[in-house]
Amino acid sequence: MKISNGVKIGGIQKTTLIDYPGCVACTVFFCGCNFRCPFCYSSELVLPEKIKLQPKISEKEFFDFLRKRKGLLEGVVICGGEPTINKELPGFIKKIKGLGYLVKLDTNGSNPEMLRKLIGMKSVAKRPSASSLTSLPSRGSSLIDYVAMDIKAPWEKYNKSAGVKVNLNNIKKSVEIIKNSGIDYEFRSTIVPTIHTKEEIIQIAKDISPAKKFFLQSFRPEKTIDTELEAIRPYSKEFFLGIKKEIAPFFEICEIRD
Repeated sequence: MKISNGVKIGGIQKTTLIDYPGCVACTVFFCGCNFRCPFCYSSELVLPEKIKLQPKISEKEFFDFLRKRKGLLEGVVICGGEPTINKELPGFIKKIKGLGYLVKLDTNGSNPEMLRKLIGMKSVAKRPSASSLTSLPSRGSSLIDYVAMDIKAPWEKYNKSAGVKVNLNNIKKSVEIIKNSGIDYEFRSTIVPTIHTKEEIIQIAKDISPAKKFFLQSFRPEKTIDTELEAIRPYSKEFFLGIKKEIAPFFEICEIRD
């Protein structure tokens, strides 16, 4: 079912203690994505033929759920798919904020203008006149409280990891917008043997550094868009620890996620 004249909700995780750091939250999954990452394990939210079969949740159901959970939940994580491809996203978030929830956005960074809008927007905000993409209002005026951006690969290998031809300039703009936003944020990379070498992972860190937080994530060999990857074993814990030791100086916080 379409919501907000175009957004589709493909599912809700009613409680999460890990997706929004320091916050008891729920996660709402948007259908639709402009990338085709071969290691993606959410093909039901990405591939049009699978989205058609995915049970949808109406806007009314979602907001009824949020109203019932007031006092129990603190935040909402919006992910997908790729939420920022939906022009209705700001209005959707305003409704969440109107109920008193914090909002975390997960994004691939392909839509810097939407990011800038969400970071610089409040209920009745007047847009800043500065022309620079990284000239943003002070902390507290944003529709989102936390943003997590996935970094798919070193800049020169981005198309392979994203599965499509990527506007790399937009990705770089999003990185700078986030770093200069004044809101809490993290960058993260899902690491896949056969796609990411040790040298490439180190280059990812160099490409986005310096930054506040960077997380290395092991990929899940399940339901992947490229089904051949389901036979690939993830890198070992020791491999990740070695990488972390080399790249930790580039960030305030650098950690490994399973």
